[in-house]
Amino acid sequence: MAKELKISRGSLQTIVKRDLGLSSFKKRKIHFLSDKIKTKRLSRSKVLHTRFAAQGLDQVLFSDEKLFTVEQAFNRQNDRILSKSTSTIPDEYRYVKRVQKPLSLMVWAGVSSVGQTPLVFVPAGVKINAATYKELILQLIVKGLGEMMFENQPFIFQQDGAPAHTANSTQEWLRTNIPDFISKVEWPPSSPDLNPLDFSVWPILESSACSKSHNSIESLKQSLTREWEKIPQEMLRTAVWAVPGRLKAVIKKKGGYIE
Repeated sequence: MAKELKISRGSLQTIVKRDLGLSSFKKRKIHFLSDKIKTKRLSRSKVLHTRFAAQGLDQVLFSDEKLFTVEQAFNRQNDRILSKSTSTIPDEYRYVKRVQKPLSLMVWAGVSSVGQTPLVFVPAGVKINAATYKELILQLIVKGLGEMMFENQPFIFQQDGAPAHTANSTQEWLRTNIPDFISKVEWPPSSPDLNPLDFSVWPILESSACSKSHNSIESLKQSLTREWEKIPQEMLRTAVWAVPGRLKAVIKKKGGYIE
């Protein structure tokens, strides 16, 4: 821009920042949202916003799965090294190694404003379908949360639109065994921006548990468990309480992106 206008870079920065009050923002990759998906996000966000306003959030359990790898997590924008030159930086600090197929681990968890579930590590080679989802997660963890987390009070269970979650057998099991849940026709599609685990908790856990690479899945499990237990309840509460505001933002954007 400075070359095109034939002025100095410093002068252009002064014009942009001081005179125009503009800041520079990077373009971001986002998941494509069709008009049909936007329409569903809009209508379902309206319903959920009304529901949470009436019932509150303290009895809602948000859940999600995430795939972790043994590789070191890093942020290209924020993870920096201060040095006089790249030649003086040791390789172990300068580079983050990547391989084509790192060892990985599927993890499930649930959070609410009053507590968090244990992490559930899906065994290697096990595919999460309706049967394994009910066996490993719903039966073993979710079914007993009314007593363990919510002091024998009814709670609302949230899950996203993954096939194992929306299967008819899963929906029927939830209707029979859980006091209340957000059904497959209620949760907005393609909406990680509305789940506290996606927009807040998972990134925090990954940055701490995977600050260094791991030499085995067992090491990764131990690190995830240790860092999961360190997450303050206040942070979880703040993330959960951010949901209504995000629903309003989706409504304002008519189902479009909010991040």
